[in-house]
Amino acid sequence: MKARTLYSIVLVTIFLVGSLTYAEGNKSQTQANTYETIELNRLIGIASDNHGLRVSCAFNLGEMKSEKAIIPLMALLRDGQTDEEKIIAALSLMKIGAPQGVYMVGRSAKFNDSGRVRYICEKFYNGYLLDKENAVKAVSNSIASM
Repeated sequence: MKARTLYSIVLVTIFLVGSLTYAEGNKSQTQANTYETIELNRLIGIASDNHGLRVSCAFNLGEMKSEKAIIPLMALLRDGQTDEEKIIAALSLMKIGAPQGVYMVGRSAKFNDSGRVRYICEKFYNGYLLDKENAVKAVSNSIASM
């Protein structure tokens, strides 16, 4: 009876030590959802043939403020298959706030083929300019009050 109990304790101990060792060795797999991995997956999704995937990836890259997404988003704004893709690309470019993306949205407000895209890009761009103007006024007022 004692031998059987000792044998059981040894087996449970080996099992626990083995589990902990295995868990320790697989820590790198749990970190697969790093920012870079997620960003790369979204960039791959923008190049997809699936309309819904392109739109959702473009939106998520804007939410992430991904600097790597500026060029693909500009391409989507210029060459997107639907107005929705172009509008989401413009929104994401404005969220990222990089000068070249903002400039592209401003140009799309004047020269895009679709009236809907031109109208919404104009709203995005004017909102951006208004925010910049308000920021300049706030700085001027704070300097003047010193």
